[in-house]
Amino acid sequence: MRKEIYPEIEPFKTGMLDVSDKHSLYYEQCGNPNGKPVVFLHGGPGVGSVPKYRQFFDPEFYHIIIFDQRGSGQSNPLGSLENNNTDELVEDIEKLRAHLNIDKWVVFGGSWGSTLSLVYAIRHPDKVIALSIRGIFLGRQKDIDWLFEDGAAGQIFPDYFEEYKNYIPENERHNLVTAYYKRLTDNDENIILEAGKRFSIWENKISKLVYQDDSDLDFSPRDLACSRIEAHYMVNKCFFEEGYILNNLDKIVHIPTFIVHGRYDIVCSSSNAWDLYKKWLELSNNKYKPKLVITPSSGHSQMETENFAELVGFMEEIKNL
Repeated sequence: MRKEIYPEIEPFKTGMLDVSDKHSLYYEQCGNPNGKPVVFLHGGPGVGSVPKYRQFFDPEFYHIIIFDQRGSGQSNPLGSLENNNTDELVEDIEKLRAHLNIDKWVVFGGSWGSTLSLVYAIRHPDKVIALSIRGIFLGRQKDIDWLFEDGAAGQIFPDYFEEYKNYIPENERHNLVTAYYKRLTDNDENIILEAGKRFSIWENKISKLVYQDDSDLDFSPRDLACSRIEAHYMVNKCFFEEGYILNNLDKIVHIPTFIVHGRYDIVCSSSNAWDLYKKWLELSNNKYKPKLVITPSSGHSQMETENFAELVGFMEEIKNL
């Protein structure tokens, strides 16, 4: 079974979809327009899409749909927090599916994209052929604390975490997400920019197994939009109640599901994938078993070789569903 990325391709069609009075989403279609449809849900929230994402899928077999979520990438307005929440994102996926006249599709997402994939499937299970998800984030308070507060990520990377934490005055360090969000929504553009850089650098430094120094790279408006949107979702606890995904998992345990998680993922603990997998088995009485691969020498990034290979392999398996 193939586990190598596919060659670079260009979209056969791109467009903008108005999903509200305020928001318009960029989307693209690649591969086979008559093929099995798959929608790619990017992470962040707010990171947007890049051309590399097209290469997970066999372009001869799949009708590949990639889009930028509200405020992200090439969607408009960039960085907008207004009417930007999980409920709206889920319904945007449905609006895009209807716009493209697709009956049901494979849903593929990593990190925040895994969260959104699971929530979408819970609310629209009849529209999902299969789930392929990576770097599982369940949106629980402990998952947010793991990364953004004084949790395990900060203990594993204490030097990087100290840089992230020390930007915030000591009297506000009891809630770093709130403190960063306050600055990311300030009226002073210099404060917004500096907070955005520091928020982004912390996560980027721990996303790959081996950190690649990118300190000399420009911090783009798109990067700033991601920092603002991500903090917006974290401070609002992802806009769903505590434990929402695991508490509603019974609605989707019949859907064929493929899970990849890096053993050394510091952004999202591998225990997230394990919790999801064990709950799935418990609810389905082992009748519907998801396939879980914990890659032995990878971090969070889907672009790391092992993660990419397993995800490509899963998409080969899904061809037969």
